[in-house]
Amino acid sequence: MLRVFALPAAISLVILAVVLIFGGFAAFLTVALLSVLEAALSFDNAVVNAQVLKKMSPRWQRRFLTWGMLFAVVGTRLVLPILLVSAAALMSPIVVATLAFSDSSAYAVLISGARFAIGAFGGAFLSMVSLRYFFDSGKTVHWIRGIERRLARLGSVESMEIFVTAALLSLAVFCAAPGTREVILVAGSAGILLSAAIENLMKRFSSGAAGAAAGLALFVYLNVLDSAFSLDGVVGAFALTTAIPLIVIGLGIGAYFVRSLTLYLVEHRVLDSLVFIEHGAYWAIFGLALSMLAGLVISVPEAVTGTVGALFMLAAYLSSIRAKAGMVR
Repeated sequence: MLRVFALPAAISLVILAVVLIFGGFAAFLTVALLSVLEAALSFDNAVVNAQVLKKMSPRWQRRFLTWGMLFAVVGTRLVLPILLVSAAALMSPIVVATLAFSDSSAYAVLISGARFAIGAFGGAFLSMVSLRYFFDSGKTVHWIRGIERRLARLGSVESMEIFVTAALLSLAVFCAAPGTREVILVAGSAGILLSAAIENLMKRFSSGAAGAAAGLALFVYLNVLDSAFSLDGVVGAFALTTAIPLIVIGLGIGAYFVRSLTLYLVEHRVLDSLVFIEHGAYWAIFGLALSMLAGLVISVPEAVTGTVGALFMLAAYLSSIRAKAGMVR
């Protein structure tokens, strides 16, 4: 465990020291808080990532922690929000990027205005990810048995997750304010299409015949999944600060620990011993997806979203411990 987390801890301490020296105590405290929040609220992300990561070769696992971190920090925490804001506000990405670094307060306003596009895209994508797990007719291990068994039976209907997610998105569009419906529909549809496209790409290489292509497909899927998880965190970070460098650094440190935790779960086969923890993670993801879609219509406090996910994970962990104790007896 120490080996996995030693490097992230060392790098984080160096970065925090630099922030303290050049930015002052307030900047240091902001970065530290963002890092802790990102890491603490992303355990479900780590569990889901671990299920995908264990299918990858050791080389691609290392790339997930190296090349993937560049994508996570620069792509997800900086570039992707700029692109979403650009699309939602119908502005040039160059203009939006200039605002992000020259007038962070104005950029924060644009981010707030783009929350409908961000919420619809992220909510639809994560809904597809979670429902695809439950709508699996071959799934034999169930945690919340009464519900999960019925959902697994529905998996015999092809692309059931698309129908349900489209229905949830349509409900959000119907209930949303008139001026936001078009943005929600387009962004949500993009989330559905992207998830379906990546899933088809993964199935194409699932045979393992093309090792490099399969690794690349899984690598892309993991980073897109990380992006969908992190979108609401990027928006929420502006409640603490509008300084883009501090947001990128703080969320980046948290993302590094989450990815290291993912590697730890794979190397020590933690998910094999905690039989229901994966179920809890996907229920937490579905809760996050519903929160993001509901947030398009009503105000959903971030504390509620985080608490729901944490409760699912805790309950799944305790159920796994009881099941493990029962098997030992």
